[in-house]
Amino acid sequence: MNSNSFYADLDMTKLPSHVAIIMDGNGRWARKRLFNRVRGHERGVEVVREIVRAARKIGISVLTLYAFSTENWQRPKAEVAALMAILRKFLKSELQEMQENNIRLSTIGQTERLPERVRKLLHETMALTEKNDGMTLNLALSYGARAEIVSMTREIAKKAKNGELDPDSITPELVSDHLYTRGMPDPDLMIRTSGEMRISNFLLWQIAYAEIFVTKTLWPDFNREEFVQILKEYQGRERRFGKVLTQ
Repeated sequence: MNSNSFYADLDMTKLPSHVAIIMDGNGRWARKRLFNRVRGHERGVEVVREIVRAARKIGISVLTLYAFSTENWQRPKAEVAALMAILRKFLKSELQEMQENNIRLSTIGQTERLPERVRKLLHETMALTEKNDGMTLNLALSYGARAEIVSMTREIAKKAKNGELDPDSITPELVSDHLYTRGMPDPDLMIRTSGEMRISNFLLWQIAYAEIFVTKTLWPDFNREEFVQILKEYQGRERRFGKVLTQ
């Protein structure tokens, strides 16, 4: 199928500006096939590449991928090490494509907890792509929404204590400006793969009015066809933000 005709049914005037995805199911995908869990993560990276390309082609401004949570540090050390190796490989292999497709890499989370060589490569890749303005690929790494909210609260509290701001001046906008996602629009659409009906400590503040789609598809089986179908369904929803339709 011609790539242009593939996206023809999408209303380009009603695209979500920011799509966030909880990429779940790599381990179950591997287990079903009697593979090592790491093979599931490796296959998951191939899907990341496909969805990033599709999002850029469609015209999504920000794509946030939940790649590694604060809770994931509790996994077996061998699996965590493998995930860090996969991340390094991804950063190296995708730099050229990000440059060619005008994609800026950013990250949210406690990245100081990442191994030094991963952190160094991550920062180098972000620096090399910082002037790209076609799309932002935002990786949530060592990320947890509760930790983010605690960090935001501490930062605002310190400013109030130091007399830099009046507590009465705290607004939702000020809170947003102290989160990891400062400067980004809130997600319009959040997708979770693997059928689990939970948020898993992901962007708890930012998804207050996001449209949520849960698919039973495991992440390694997810593809651009299903991604586009979800976007079409999103475009059919009425987003009222607490108002009535006639307002």
